[in-house]
Amino acid sequence: MSQPALFTPARVRNLTLANRIVIAPMCQYSAEDGCMNDWHLIHLGQLALSGAALLTIEATAVLPEGRITYADVGLWNDETEAALARTLKGIRRWSEMPVAIQLSHAGRKASTNVPWEGGAQIAPDHPHGWQTFAPSNIAFEDGEVAPVALDKAELQRIREAFAASAQRAARLGIDLIQIHAAHGYLLHQFLSSLSNRRDDEYGGSLENRMRFPLEVFDAVRGAFPAERPVTIRVSGTDWVDGGWDIEQTIAFAKALQARGCDAIHVSSGGLHPSQSIPVGPSYQVPLARAVKQAVGMPVIAVGLITGIEQAEAIVATGDADMIALARAALYDPRWPWHAAAELGAQVRAPKQYLRSQPRQYRHLFEED
Repeated sequence: MSQPALFTPARVRNLTLANRIVIAPMCQYSAEDGCMNDWHLIHLGQLALSGAALLTIEATAVLPEGRITYADVGLWNDETEAALARTLKGIRRWSEMPVAIQLSHAGRKASTNVPWEGGAQIAPDHPHGWQTFAPSNIAFEDGEVAPVALDKAELQRIREAFAASAQRAARLGIDLIQIHAAHGYLLHQFLSSLSNRRDDEYGGSLENRMRFPLEVFDAVRGAFPAERPVTIRVSGTDWVDGGWDIEQTIAFAKALQARGCDAIHVSSGGLHPSQSIPVGPSYQVPLARAVKQAVGMPVIAVGLITGIEQAEAIVATGDADMIALARAALYDPRWPWHAAAELGAQVRAPKQYLRSQPRQYRHLFEED
């Protein structure tokens, strides 16, 4: 029986992945002053035992004002770095899974409440709020406090913050960086003409709108060790007429590849409240397929990928090189085990759990 495509090894720059299953970044909104705590150790620790090939730490702000909420994780000072180091130490004691981190700045979608409290914008004068910044002074939704348009000095400060966070990630031994340029956050705000109305070299044409995200990529790539991968997450479309679309995404992907980007994770939406998303199983896979047909770097598909045969088909047919799980992994942290069992593959499991192997899957677990 041939090896299932989902369980063949993959390579991203010098990083070898055991299979094609990635744990996507998932915000937990549980940090304190940007610092991880025991929740993150529990949350990430269980996912590090899942049998996936790569664990991605949630959107991690490069500046305090770049957080989505007051409870977001950050990596902007010694305190946030030390907290992340403690979490990583606990995970790495028991798991050999490579760990990635998503570096992010929320732009105009910052200063919001946690989702279970409604997620609405928090005013700048509130103890949990602050003034937001964006390419242009256009609020995300009517009635919100508009962001301040970034000037050249602030753009430089943000580039330097991404680079500084990348250096901290390198010191922590992070295996891979993913830059967040999706879901309506700052770099996506520069890309889309719906949120970027600048009249300088950072606005207007596609070339100009791509300029700042590409500068951030260059800054991160230059700050992270050359042998370790730097990747990016994009929204393939805004799902709004006149906004960011797949043709522009492909142009952006080609420009990133020319700069040495190691992989691209294709999601969608998040930029505009009038988005109309045709949500359904694999609804974003056509976006990943279009990007994959245009570039040579690995492409990761994500979005309502919950079925085992569904995931296998995405990789086996070449729609994407890997699949990413988010909510499906929260609901079933052993999803990769079950996929390996169903497809006749093997997966690595901790020795403490080896006795859990069902009799009908006698060869499911790899031997250390």
